[in-house]
Amino acid sequence: MTRRQRQRATRGALYVLFLALVVVVLLMVDWPRVKDNFFLTEGFTGTWQDMILVAAKNTILYTIVAFTGGFLLGLILVLMKLAPVAPFRWVSTAYIELFRGLPALVVILFMGLGVPIAVGWRPPGGTVGAGLLALMMVSAAYMAETLRAGIEAVPKGQAEAAASLGMSSGWTMTSIVMPQALRIVIPPLTNELVILIKDTSLLFVIGLAANQKELTTMARDFMSSGPSAGTATSLAFAALLYLAITLPLTQLVAWMERKQKRSR
Repeated sequence: MTRRQRQRATRGALYVLFLALVVVVLLMVDWPRVKDNFFLTEGFTGTWQDMILVAAKNTILYTIVAFTGGFLLGLILVLMKLAPVAPFRWVSTAYIELFRGLPALVVILFMGLGVPIAVGWRPPGGTVGAGLLALMMVSAAYMAETLRAGIEAVPKGQAEAAASLGMSSGWTMTSIVMPQALRIVIPPLTNELVILIKDTSLLFVIGLAANQKELTTMARDFMSSGPSAGTATSLAFAALLYLAITLPLTQLVAWMERKQKRSR
C-alpha cells in the first residue's frame, strides 16, 4: 500500500468513526424532552413579536451606534498614535492598552454604575447610553489597532511620491493612504462588528427598560414569564436570531478575504 493509499484509508476510517459517534449521540438524545425545553411551539408563536420587533431591532440599533462611535474614536486614536507629537502618541497608546486589557463587562458596569455614583454624571441616553458609550470605548481601542495595521500595510512609496508632488502630509493621509487602508481592514472591521453584536448582550447587567431590551435580556425574562416560562425556548429563539444576524456577516468576511487574496 502506497503512502497516498494509507492516507486515504486513514481519512476514510476517521470519517466512519465520526459518523458512528454522531449516530450514537442522536440515538441517546431524548428528543421529546429537547423539543419541550428548547423548541416549545408556544414559546416561538407567543414571543416572536417582542423578540424580533423589539429585541432584535434594539440589538441591531445598539450595534450600529456602538460601531459608528467606536470607529470614529478609533480613527482619532490611530491618527494620534501616528502623529509626530509625542504627547499625542503617549495618550493614544495608554488608552489603547488600557481598554484592550479591560473586559467589556467591567467597562459597562463602570460607566453604567460606577461613574454616576462617583461623580453624579450619567451619559446621555441614561442606562442605555452609558452601556453604548462603554462599548464604543472598548471597540475603539481594537479598531484603532486594526486601522494602524491597515495604514502601515500601504506601501510607503506612495506617501513619498505624494510628498514629492508637494502634497501635505494631512492631504496625503486623507486622499491616498486612508482609502487604501480602509479597503485592507474591511474584513477585520466586519469581524469587530460581529463581536459588537454579541457584546450588546452584556448590557443586561445595568438594567434595561421593557422597550430597551436586547435579545439576551428579552430571552432571559421570557424564561421566567410568558408562554415559554420554565423552559429554555426563548434562549434557543435568541440564539437563532443571533445566528441569522451574524452568519451572513461572517460569510461576507470570508468572501472579502478570498477576494483580497486573489487580488494580491
